[in-house]
Amino acid sequence: MIVFLQREGNKKMTTAKFTVSLPNYVEARPVAEIVQTASQYESTIYLISGTKKINAKSIMGMMSLGLHNNEELCIEADGSDEQQAVDAVIRYMSTVA
Repeated sequence: MIVFLQREGNKKMTTAKFTVSLPNYVEARPVAEIVQTASQYESTIYLISGTKKINAKSIMGMMSLGLHNNEELCIEADGSDEQQAVDAVIRYMSTVA
């Protein structure tokens, strides 16, 4: 996992790259739990896969992402609890299998 701060003007956000570890079967439960995990934080949280940038708090958006085991994703979070949010989402998505 690579974590760095990205600056836009005077604004900073936490960004990280990580590898997804999901079950090999398709099921909505892991996606719903990712959304629940992200929704515990005030920060805005986005997952990025290729050209798709999805709000991690949106169940429909997350379902459309089509996550796959061993896929590398980026996560961006911006807000007062951004580092905790990134850590929690990565922890869940890296250990759910």
